[in-house]
Amino acid sequence: MKILILEKEQYLVESKDSPIIGRHYNLEDSETGTAAQNKAFHALIQEYFKIGMHSYKADNIADFKNHIKRHLGAGFEAYVYVEIKKPVMGMENLDRPIIKDAAKYLDIPEEIRKDPYFKELIRGRLKSWSNYTKKQRQKTMDNLIAEMLAAGVNSKKFNEIMEGMESDS
Repeated sequence: MKILILEKEQYLVESKDSPIIGRHYNLEDSETGTAAQNKAFHALIQEYFKIGMHSYKADNIADFKNHIKRHLGAGFEAYVYVEIKKPVMGMENLDRPIIKDAAKYLDIPEEIRKDPYFKELIRGRLKSWSNYTKKQRQKTMDNLIAEMLAAGVNSKKFNEIMEGMESDS
Protein backbone atom coordinates (compact mmCIF):
# COMPACT_ATOMS: atom_id res chain seq x y z
CA MET A 1 0.00 0.00 0.00
CA LYS A 2 1.28 3.47 -0.84
CA ILE A 3 -0.18 6.59 0.77
CA LEU A 4 0.68 10.29 0.74
CA ILE A 5 0.39 12.08 4.07
CA LEU A 6 -1.46 15.39 3.77
CA GLU A 7 -2.08 18.25 6.18
CA LYS A 8 -4.51 18.03 9.11
CA GLU A 9 -4.11 14.27 9.67
CA GLN A 10 -5.39 13.36 6.23
CA TYR A 11 -3.91 11.00 3.66
CA LEU A 12 -4.37 10.06 0.03
CA VAL A 13 -4.22 6.40 -1.02
CA GLU A 14 -2.00 6.11 -4.13
CA SER A 15 -2.34 2.36 -4.65
CA LYS A 16 -5.20 -0.05 -5.29
CA ASP A 17 -5.34 -1.39 -1.73
CA SER A 18 -6.71 0.87 0.99
CA PRO A 19 -6.07 0.78 4.73
CA ILE A 20 -8.58 -1.16 6.77
CA ILE A 21 -10.40 0.84 9.45
CA GLY A 22 -9.36 -0.22 12.95
CA ARG A 23 -6.13 -1.88 11.83
CA HIS A 24 -2.67 -0.64 12.87
CA TYR A 25 0.04 0.09 10.26
CA ASN A 26 3.73 0.83 10.52
CA LEU A 27 4.69 3.59 8.11
CA GLU A 28 8.01 3.63 6.27
CA ASP A 29 9.34 6.40 4.08
CA SER A 30 9.01 5.19 0.48
CA GLU A 31 12.24 6.98 -0.52
CA THR A 32 14.54 5.08 1.86
CA GLY A 33 15.11 1.36 2.13
CA THR A 34 12.41 -0.60 3.88
CA ALA A 35 12.62 -3.04 6.75
CA ALA A 36 11.42 -5.77 4.35
CA GLN A 37 14.34 -5.02 1.98
CA ASN A 38 16.76 -5.13 4.90
CA LYS A 39 15.43 -8.45 6.14
CA ALA A 40 15.44 -10.02 2.67
CA PHE A 41 18.95 -8.76 1.82
CA HIS A 42 20.48 -10.16 4.98
CA ALA A 43 18.61 -13.45 4.61
CA LEU A 44 19.88 -13.79 1.01
CA ILE A 45 23.46 -13.04 2.08
CA GLN A 46 23.28 -15.54 4.95
CA GLU A 47 21.98 -18.27 2.66
CA TYR A 48 24.49 -17.56 -0.13
CA PHE A 49 27.37 -17.62 2.34
CA LYS A 50 26.10 -20.75 4.09
CA ILE A 51 25.69 -22.87 0.96
CA GLY A 52 29.08 -21.73 -0.38
CA MET A 53 28.19 -21.60 -4.08
CA HIS A 54 30.13 -18.37 -4.57
CA SER A 55 33.67 -17.50 -5.59
CA TYR A 56 34.34 -14.79 -2.98
CA LYS A 57 37.20 -15.38 -0.54
CA ALA A 58 35.50 -14.58 2.77
CA ASP A 59 36.22 -16.12 6.16
CA ASN A 60 33.04 -14.83 7.81
CA ILE A 61 29.67 -13.33 7.01
CA ALA A 62 30.88 -9.73 7.56
CA ASP A 63 33.67 -10.16 4.97
CA PHE A 64 31.20 -11.80 2.60
CA LYS A 65 28.71 -8.94 2.97
CA ASN A 66 31.50 -6.46 2.16
CA HIS A 67 32.37 -8.43 -1.01
CA ILE A 68 28.71 -8.31 -2.07
CA LYS A 69 28.44 -4.55 -1.40
CA ARG A 70 31.67 -3.93 -3.31
CA HIS A 71 30.97 -6.11 -6.34
CA LEU A 72 27.17 -6.08 -6.60
CA GLY A 73 26.20 -2.98 -4.64
CA ALA A 74 27.00 0.72 -4.46
CA GLY A 75 30.68 0.01 -3.77
CA PHE A 76 32.96 2.55 -2.21
CA GLU A 77 31.66 5.92 -1.02
CA ALA A 78 35.17 7.36 -0.51
CA TYR A 79 38.86 6.47 -0.57
CA VAL A 80 41.85 6.90 1.71
CA TYR A 81 45.40 7.02 0.37
CA VAL A 82 48.94 7.86 1.49
CA GLU A 83 50.99 10.72 0.15
CA ILE A 84 54.62 11.31 1.13
CA LYS A 85 55.26 14.85 2.27
CA LYS A 86 58.65 16.10 1.16
CA PRO A 87 61.11 16.96 3.95
CA VAL A 88 61.35 20.50 5.26
CA MET A 89 64.59 22.40 5.83
CA GLY A 90 66.64 20.88 8.61
CA MET A 91 64.77 17.54 8.43
CA GLU A 92 65.98 16.27 5.05
CA ASN A 93 66.07 12.64 6.24
CA LEU A 94 62.39 12.51 7.24
CA ASP A 95 59.84 11.71 4.55
CA ARG A 96 56.48 11.94 6.29
CA PRO A 97 53.51 9.82 5.19
CA ILE A 98 50.27 11.81 5.16
CA ILE A 99 46.85 10.13 5.11
CA LYS A 100 44.51 11.80 2.60
CA ASP A 101 40.84 11.40 1.69
CA ALA A 102 39.32 11.31 -1.79
CA ALA A 103 35.65 11.25 -2.75
CA LYS A 104 36.31 9.29 -5.96
CA TYR A 105 39.11 7.00 -7.08
CA LEU A 106 40.02 9.43 -9.85
CA ASP A 107 40.47 12.19 -7.23
CA ILE A 108 43.59 10.34 -6.04
CA PRO A 109 46.64 11.80 -7.81
CA GLU A 110 47.57 9.77 -10.88
CA GLU A 111 51.18 9.27 -9.77
CA ILE A 112 49.90 7.50 -6.63
CA ARG A 113 47.31 5.40 -8.53
CA LYS A 114 49.99 4.20 -10.98
CA ASP A 115 52.83 3.62 -8.50
CA PRO A 116 52.92 -0.11 -7.56
CA TYR A 117 53.95 0.65 -3.95
CA PHE A 118 51.49 3.47 -3.26
CA LYS A 119 48.66 1.75 -5.10
CA GLU A 120 48.81 -0.98 -2.45
CA LEU A 121 48.15 1.67 0.21
CA ILE A 122 44.87 2.92 -1.28
CA ARG A 123 41.79 1.83 0.65
CA GLY A 124 38.15 2.21 -0.25
CA ARG A 125 35.48 2.95 2.35
CA LEU A 126 32.38 0.88 1.54
CA LYS A 127 29.03 2.58 1.64
CA SER A 128 27.03 1.34 4.62
CA TRP A 129 23.88 -0.64 3.79
CA SER A 130 21.94 1.71 6.10
CA ASN A 131 22.94 4.64 3.84
CA TYR A 132 21.80 2.98 0.59
CA THR A 133 18.78 4.54 -1.07
CA LYS A 134 15.78 2.37 -1.77
CA LYS A 135 16.80 2.28 -5.45
CA GLN A 136 20.39 1.23 -4.58
CA ARG A 137 19.06 -1.49 -2.29
CA GLN A 138 16.76 -2.81 -4.99
CA LYS A 139 19.52 -2.85 -7.61
CA THR A 140 21.92 -4.61 -5.22
CA MET A 141 19.32 -7.23 -4.35
CA ASP A 142 18.49 -7.75 -8.05
CA ASN A 143 22.20 -8.22 -8.77
CA LEU A 144 22.58 -10.61 -5.82
CA ILE A 145 19.57 -12.71 -6.84
CA ALA A 146 20.78 -12.86 -10.46
CA GLU A 147 24.23 -14.02 -9.31
CA MET A 148 22.73 -16.61 -6.97
CA LEU A 149 20.53 -17.98 -9.76
CA ALA A 150 23.50 -18.04 -12.17
CA ALA A 151 25.50 -19.96 -9.54
CA GLY A 152 22.71 -22.54 -9.35
CA VAL A 153 21.41 -21.70 -5.89
CA ASN A 154 18.14 -23.56 -5.40
CA SER A 155 17.92 -24.35 -1.70
CA LYS A 156 14.71 -24.56 0.30
CA LYS A 157 15.65 -21.42 2.26
CA PHE A 158 16.45 -19.45 -0.93
CA ASN A 159 13.08 -20.40 -2.41
CA GLU A 160 11.33 -19.38 0.84
CA ILE A 161 13.04 -15.98 0.74
CA MET A 162 12.06 -15.49 -2.90
CA GLU A 163 8.44 -16.47 -2.21
CA GLY A 164 8.35 -14.04 0.73
CA MET A 165 9.68 -11.23 -1.45
CA GLU A 166 7.06 -11.96 -4.11
CA SER A 167 4.23 -11.89 -1.59
CA ASP A 168 5.48 -8.54 -0.19
CA SER A 169 5.39 -6.83 -3.58
